[in-house]
Amino acid sequence: MISRTHISRLVIFAFMVLVGYSIAKAIQSQSVTGILLALISLGAGIYFLYLLAKAKQEQEQEETA
Repeated sequence: MISRTHISRLVIFAFMVLVGYSIAKAIQSQSVTGILLALISLGAGIYFLYLLAKAKQEQEQEETA
């Protein structure tokens, strides 16, 4: 059975693949708005991963204290 961790990693990976695809399609069609929105989505995804890692680290510190 697939664990919760694997499912969340799969969802994050799929999101990043879709953002990469949208960046490529925006560049192909020379859409400045599309490129801008795709880059904002990429930044939001990276920031989410940063916050997720930070929350996990804080949770581990609280458990050990």
